[in-house]
Amino acid sequence: MESLLKSTRRIQSACWLVKLRWAAIAVLGLGAFFAKRAMGVSLPERKLYFITGVLFFYNFILFDYIRQLKWGGKEPSTKTISRMIMFQISADLFILTAILHFSGGIENPFCFFFVFHMIIASILCLKRSSYIQAALAISLFSLIVLLECFGILNHYELTGFAAHGLYKDFTFISGTLFVFSCTLILVVYMTTSIVEQLREQEEGVEQANEMLEEKDKIKNEYVLRVTHDIKGHLAAIESCINLVYTEVVGPLNEKQKDLVGRAYRRTLKCMSFITALLKITRLNLSGKLEKEIVHINRVISSAITTVQNRANQKNISLNYEGTETVYDILGEQVLIEETLTNLLFNAIRYTPSGGRIVLTVKDKTTEYLIQISDTGIGIPKGDEEKIFEEFYRSENAKKAERDGTGLGLSFAKQAIEKHSGKIWAQSNPDGGSTFSFTLPKPKDSIPKK
Repeated sequence: MESLLKSTRRIQSACWLVKLRWAAIAVLGLGAFFAKRAMGVSLPERKLYFITGVLFFYNFILFDYIRQLKWGGKEPSTKTISRMIMFQISADLFILTAILHFSGGIENPFCFFFVFHMIIASILCLKRSSYIQAALAISLFSLIVLLECFGILNHYELTGFAAHGLYKDFTFISGTLFVFSCTLILVVYMTTSIVEQLREQEEGVEQANEMLEEKDKIKNEYVLRVTHDIKGHLAAIESCINLVYTEVVGPLNEKQKDLVGRAYRRTLKCMSFITALLKITRLNLSGKLEKEIVHINRVISSAITTVQNRANQKNISLNYEGTETVYDILGEQVLIEETLTNLLFNAIRYTPSGGRIVLTVKDKTTEYLIQISDTGIGIPKGDEEKIFEEFYRSENAKKAERDGTGLGLSFAKQAIEKHSGKIWAQSNPDGGSTFSFTLPKPKDSIPKK
């Protein structure tokens, strides 16, 4: 996993270089075109246009190659991508040197654009590789400067921009190359020093995250084991109290039945809490889902049947507004049905008698939107996201329903996110609340553009 993340980051870095180069191509082409027309600076336009074309062609090949790496289903090694980044930076240095040669050489102040390449190299490459790039930049620039100075290469003057003849002034050349070399080496030194510190901090954070994940896994396993044991004991207690409460083992007087009834109801609430905690813990530990084609219509029908009696007891109308269209998703039916049932039970629990609940399904382009609207107590402002945290309950929820685990919505959030969906809640303008969640369609059912 760590290797995959590093490969992904390196590919993103390679993509970033390609994007920067597209911008450089545009600037070079426009600069060559407007230099004489707008600024009166004489440049060998054809040669610069040729370099622009070569740069465009070279960048297009790199773009296509990186695109194949990203979408070709292969996982390139970190070493392969690092070599590709090194190649790009080195090739860019050669191209920049050629551009400078045809635009004034040492007389062109843009020679310090090499600094940007050194910063990029120091960020993306190892320390040793960064110094190699600095040495290459110094060598290339010094080579064209000296070849122009001794007349081996033609010198292209920046007529209308810079003083001429400096390329033959050995004192000027020596001083400029010394400052140029020192600048590049110092830039590499400072940038690599900062980057090394950042990388060390990043590694520390990654190690800390790994330790936290491991500890969280151990905690979940411990909670699962302990909770499972507690559930077994509670189930035995519930069975025994049920026998006493239903007077199977003998009649009870009114006081005895009241006390046993209280104990029985409390035991049922404890069982409900333990069951919810087990579900969340198992969901956290399992991570993966056994996905299959799920018919949402059947899930909705089953969930409504499960909660209908409770709605009838409170005289709450529960309506489903949908079509006869079969909505299919790829997922785990038990989790989706449990989530929908929990949300419906919540709506019933916090909606006063005589209220109304409406469940709707909307077919979006790439997903289905399922919404449950009620005329209940609503959600206090600022609690829209907090209610999905484990054990959190809003103040109005505590007043309306004293007993509650605070785990139902947390379970729903995790279940939906495991299916690559989203869940959110909001208060309705006319009272009550609406809980919405999305479930993505199978890829083969999404209409092609």
